[in-house]
Amino acid sequence: MPGERPTAGGPHGVPPLGPPISALPSTADVEPPVTPPATPRRRGRLVTVLAVVVLLVLAGVGVVVARPGPVAGWLGDDGASAPTAAGPSPEPDPSDVLDGPDPNAPLPSADAVRAALDPLVDVPALGDRVNVSVADVTTGQTLYGKGADDGTVPASVTKLATAVTVLAARGPGFRIPTRAVAGTKPGEVVIVGGGDPTLAVNKKGYYPGAARLDDLAAQVRTALGGTAPTSVTVDGTVYSGPLYGPGWDDDIPTGGYGGAVTALMTDGARKDPGAEPGGAERVPEPDLAAGRSFARLLGVPTSAVKRGTAPALATAAGGTPPAGTELGVVQSPPLIRLVDIMISESDNLLAEALARQVALARSQKASFDGGAAAMDAEVAELGLPAEEITLSDGSGLSRRNRISPSLLTDLIRLAASPDHPELAGVFGGLPVGGWSGTLGERYRGAPGTAAGAGAVRAKTGTLTGVHAIAGLVTTADGRLLTFAVLTDKVPGGTDTAQPALDRIASALAGCGCR
Repeated sequence: MPGERPTAGGPHGVPPLGPPISALPSTADVEPPVTPPATPRRRGRLVTVLAVVVLLVLAGVGVVVARPGPVAGWLGDDGASAPTAAGPSPEPDPSDVLDGPDPNAPLPSADAVRAALDPLVDVPALGDRVNVSVADVTTGQTLYGKGADDGTVPASVTKLATAVTVLAARGPGFRIPTRAVAGTKPGEVVIVGGGDPTLAVNKKGYYPGAARLDDLAAQVRTALGGTAPTSVTVDGTVYSGPLYGPGWDDDIPTGGYGGAVTALMTDGARKDPGAEPGGAERVPEPDLAAGRSFARLLGVPTSAVKRGTAPALATAAGGTPPAGTELGVVQSPPLIRLVDIMISESDNLLAEALARQVALARSQKASFDGGAAAMDAEVAELGLPAEEITLSDGSGLSRRNRISPSLLTDLIRLAASPDHPELAGVFGGLPVGGWSGTLGERYRGAPGTAAGAGAVRAKTGTLTGVHAIAGLVTTADGRLLTFAVLTDKVPGGTDTAQPALDRIASALAGCGCR
């Protein structure tokens, strides 16, 4: 997002993030509160029994999540999906950053939490619209709320909703295909984009473990046999609608944090796949740029690249492969890994691609409108109040997006539920305060924020006048809380707004609040 830059790592140098959330206690191990908590409106459907998140075994995928970050060996890669980008020497396993929650930790008092947070919420640096939700992860009890159910511009915190809905709709093991089929003319090759923005040209791609056009080209040459490729047609028709999102600031298309959203692109449309995480120059026509790279690999002149549509499978004529015959296919990394990268790097084009996967899974048009409608429907299907989310994109670049803080804390709690183990992939990429990602330089030097270092794990969001954060925090007593703070009328810049947000999370980390 504009103003959000991971401070270390990314696909070219993954930081030692520390382990994901450890075992969340079941309610059988937790002392009940002295008095029954009041049930927030419309939220009785959320389950309250939580389970292990750190050692999550995803049935059917064979994945054990033991460490966050887009690490090449994270999913037990074989040679076909090994990282292709050159990088530093393997890092040693990191020391613990986030301790597992104490199953016997006392539940904070709502009155004490209010006393700790009220002075920090009502500060000029955050403006006059600061909406907050804090809840206990294990019991679901609301500990603090201020405008908690009010829709607020979430900026990049939107990606939490994108992550949860795409994991629910597609499943963590889903891979996005890029196919090549025979065209109607001899030697014509049609490359069909499936919406994988991590696709690389060769082993020097930006994303580790990405599918590669040189592998696809090798398959095509084998399938064609003695027929020489003569032209390349680019089919990106799985996507529809505008290339740029509604409500995006005017500088987004050229500012390096966004770009044209097409079903075929390489390296997230980066002009230079060796660019650092964050802002990077994007090509204006990602689909044609990818098509030209594919043509060069096939020995086809780039002048013979055009947009078109893949033909339906036809009857063979002579020794030529029938039109529509699949000549090759490559697959993206598993969805759980794409979600991890999207969150840890706040990757906007990857977020838009994942929103469209929600649309495709729900038989909606793969467009900004279709993705937004599908995500809204997925939220409702998960049993959450869909009236508290209104989206125009999946990345959070749109100022038309509205999400309530309480919906965000609900999403986080649901992701930790044993009823939805497929959603726990949302935790792996969350930046750690004072340690990684967009929180790597925060919770360090600003007064009143030190307690959040290593105790806060959250997604941040930044647009001009908008600052947000949502995630998890472990209290001084070892209690795991979920929190969301959204502000969309901030008068100043990041130098004053971000420390003010961090003081809120740090207050939760530093207190027992009993």
